[in-house]
Amino acid sequence: MPLPGAALPAIVVLVSGRGTNLRALVAAELPCRIAAVISNRPEAAALAFAREQGIATAIVDHVGFASRAAFEHELTTQIDLHTPTLVVLAGFMRIFSPGFVAHYAGRLLNIHPSLLPAYPGLHTHRRALADGVRVHGCTVHFVTDALDSGPIIVQAAVPVHDDDNEDALSARVLAQEHRLYPQAVRWYLERRLDLAEGRIRVVDAPHPRRPGTRTADALIWPALD
Repeated sequence: MPLPGAALPAIVVLVSGRGTNLRALVAAELPCRIAAVISNRPEAAALAFAREQGIATAIVDHVGFASRAAFEHELTTQIDLHTPTLVVLAGFMRIFSPGFVAHYAGRLLNIHPSLLPAYPGLHTHRRALADGVRVHGCTVHFVTDALDSGPIIVQAAVPVHDDDNEDALSARVLAQEHRLYPQAVRWYLERRLDLAEGRIRVVDAPHPRRPGTRTADALIWPALD
């Protein structure tokens, strides 16, 4: 935790849609300030929520740029105005170039609605149901230049029910996303994420023989604080 009176570290959140994970981050009262919310979609509902919270917003609409390089140059400019400690992808529906990822190496987080490395990309719940898997979930990870890859920080697994449809399974996973993402960001801000040989260890996490956080409908590991 920052010392009393110390400036809080800044994070920038990138969004494309509703911003439910942004809402979860705000509600968690993390030891940081959300310096800005930036979207590539002018109509994103997350922007209205951010403004209601008094958070600065910006729009970098990818449609208005002739190339991905031009789009990412402007996006980088807008992010770096806030000198963020961390950049958080909260449903940001763009694939980044290796150069963009390298610029934010070690401080770019994403949450993905599957148990990676299973089901990278889109339509994860539909694909899980089609494959008849019995367990599905979500993953918070560092971003690398491989799609939905990078060292995994924390995962939540939920059962797939016999009568599930895509909406029902999506809602069950989303509820866990709202628990995982604030915790992962907090661990990062508290400098409790130790990367070694491509794997993340959470410093001061529960003993590995202890079961993870268990709820009526999920198993989370590492266990949440």
